[in-house]
Amino acid sequence: MAVTVETLEKLERKITLTLPVAVIQAEVSSRLKRLASTVKMDGFRPGKVPMNVVAQRYGYSVQYEVMNDKVGEAFASAANEAKLRVAGQPRITEKEASPTGEMSFDAVFEVYPEVKIADLSGAEVEKLSAEVTDAAIDKTLEILRKQRRTFSQRPQDGAAQDGDRVTVDFEGKIDGEVFSGGKAEGFQFIVGDGQMLKEFEEATRGMKSGESKTFPLAFPADYHGKDVAGKTADFMVTVHKIEEAHLPEVNAALAKSLGIDDATVEGLRADIRKNLEREVKFRLLARNKQSVMEALVGKAELECPNSAVQAEVERMIEGARADLKQRGVKDADKAPIPVDIFRPQAERRVRLGLVVAELVQSQDLQAKPEQVKAHIEELSASYEKPADVVRWYYSDNTRLGEVQAIVLENNVTDYVLSKAKVTVKPVSFDELMGQS
Repeated sequence: MAVTVETLEKLERKITLTLPVAVIQAEVSSRLKRLASTVKMDGFRPGKVPMNVVAQRYGYSVQYEVMNDKVGEAFASAANEAKLRVAGQPRITEKEASPTGEMSFDAVFEVYPEVKIADLSGAEVEKLSAEVTDAAIDKTLEILRKQRRTFSQRPQDGAAQDGDRVTVDFEGKIDGEVFSGGKAEGFQFIVGDGQMLKEFEEATRGMKSGESKTFPLAFPADYHGKDVAGKTADFMVTVHKIEEAHLPEVNAALAKSLGIDDATVEGLRADIRKNLEREVKFRLLARNKQSVMEALVGKAELECPNSAVQAEVERMIEGARADLKQRGVKDADKAPIPVDIFRPQAERRVRLGLVVAELVQSQDLQAKPEQVKAHIEELSASYEKPADVVRWYYSDNTRLGEVQAIVLENNVTDYVLSKAKVTVKPVSFDELMGQS
């Protein structure tokens, strides 16, 4: 029998499903018989519980299960016959019983939209480019040296300066009261590294061991500690110890300690350059991919299925709750989270996903096995044992699927860039890496 699909509004559709009552009853009876052969009840031996007792105890739940299963099967069959791409779960409502021995249900649901992508030659995309300079290599070398620095105590009359590690006691008060987190003893930090607020570092800089100082400190309005954000505290700090830093020389010994095969200064710089170029490539891909996706969505015309958006909102809320729980927030699973703050982003994600899927399908941009292999090998190259990392990716379908998704997005990015009006914008290494 042909399936009649009624269009309600935009992407919303309705199908009427019919099920013979006899089929429902036969399945319920069959399941109850199977249940009776294994069920355990007080006063009866296993498998010997009378059918009327089993039906009385479990009849309603079995009936409910059968109805769900049969209606679900009928809906899937009807949607398949009508060649519908169903978005989300249908809303099923039972109609009045038919005198012909049939049960009728209305299934209201959404379908995925038709996606129309305009000529991409009219899309404008700004493509970033960046190079790894000698200055970037020098800065990375300094970071590596700082990571391996050692400290020795300054003379008693030596004043604290940038790069020194100081050991202090401090106490901060607001309106004469010590606040939470405002007091510590034997606390260590490195002057000039930005670990402490600017006023705290400025107060400590120039002090000598054994000295104390009081000073005001204004907490920023956006400070992470909400109890003190935007307030001014009176601090007293006492310096107990000052240690000056000693950075290793840039030489063959440093290269060897870092595990560089060519344990020379030239080999060390070449290895840093290779790693930085790999990082720059991945960052450029991410930034340019974002620009491409914005341009692609701008050239697409489609209705967004509400059911898919709502499902995405729920996933985002679950993610937010998981994040709160990880941060130690009490009762994170019950925390009130406004749904509306996620809706615009959820709609954008759904819209982008549909547009990308359409382009992948129409232009055959699926991730090829050789592309996935090449990407994994590139990701693994920076590790000490690349072959182990490659096996790690291929040993788990979830990890492999994540790489396939990245490669697919890269294919889409390359395709759009090949069609669009591209403007290349050079950016500095520091800007790309988010450094000042």
